[in-house]
Amino acid sequence: MFGRMPRKTSNNTKYYEVLGVSKTATPDELKKAYRKAAIKNHPDKGGDPEKFKELAQAYDVLNDPEKREIYDQYGEDAIKEGMGGSGGADMHSPFDIFEQLFGGGGGGFGGGSSRGRRQKRGEDVVHTMKVSLEDLYNGATKKLSLSRNVLCGKCKGKGSKSGATATCSGCRGAGMRMITRQIGPGMIQQMNTVCPECRGSGEMINDKDRCPSCRGNKVSQEKKVLEVHVEKGMQHGQKIVFQGEADEAPDTVTGDIVFVLQLKEHPKFKRKSDDLFVEHTISLTEALCGFQFVLTHLDGPQ
Repeated sequence: MFGRMPRKTSNNTKYYEVLGVSKTATPDELKKAYRKAAIKNHPDKGGDPEKFKELAQAYDVLNDPEKREIYDQYGEDAIKEGMGGSGGADMHSPFDIFEQLFGGGGGGFGGGSSRGRRQKRGEDVVHTMKVSLEDLYNGATKKLSLSRNVLCGKCKGKGSKSGATATCSGCRGAGMRMITRQIGPGMIQQMNTVCPECRGSGEMINDKDRCPSCRGNKVSQEKKVLEVHVEKGMQHGQKIVFQGEADEAPDTVTGDIVFVLQLKEHPKFKRKSDDLFVEHTISLTEALCGFQFVLTHLDGPQ
């Protein structure tokens, strides 16, 4: 995003007032103030949704040193214009911020689980499977050996021996970092990039605590043999889906493995819809006098 540097302003106390802290408040003081006010105003406990959102916005900005510096110098307008990233349209969900503070457990608030910890869906893995016309006419079963990622059986996908992880200090658990640079007089450029410290996971694991089996990767490789049943009458381009058999990942709904049938050209027959056509070249004599020829069908009989 490109933007012109706004003028400095003294109207930069609102977020501090929302949290009830001074402009010199430490990160711990900010956290305590936000925690107390957020619990009181949580919508699932009968609190004010707008106040809950306002608290999250204030904490999200002031808890980030870079955004806090911009806010202290240029005020709320700079945040809303995107200089601070999450204060504007890209702000994290107030339920996400609340749950990050409570370690993802939601602090016993039921509504947070459906709004803040909605699992993302993993990508589907698509393979092309070449089949003959005989396979589609008679049906066939093919066995395919595949490798995929599965959650580590030793640490259950936690990545550490104890299952404990720490929030990444580089991105504060967001998985993304905002990079700001000046590209000209009064002009700045901001970009969101994957946090290099946690590689987008938002979590850090100490080397001594890493799972010895997966080395902290949370997943391991598994070889699996799938039996693909090609039913009689299937079509070119038809899909055969194995639900939930794609790569596994923590906090992710496993995607599907999809096989797309690709019909190989047959030397004799051509399929049109559910009909079979044969092209056979004959001589003039055969055309005038008649003839016979042997045709082997797709299922064997002549």
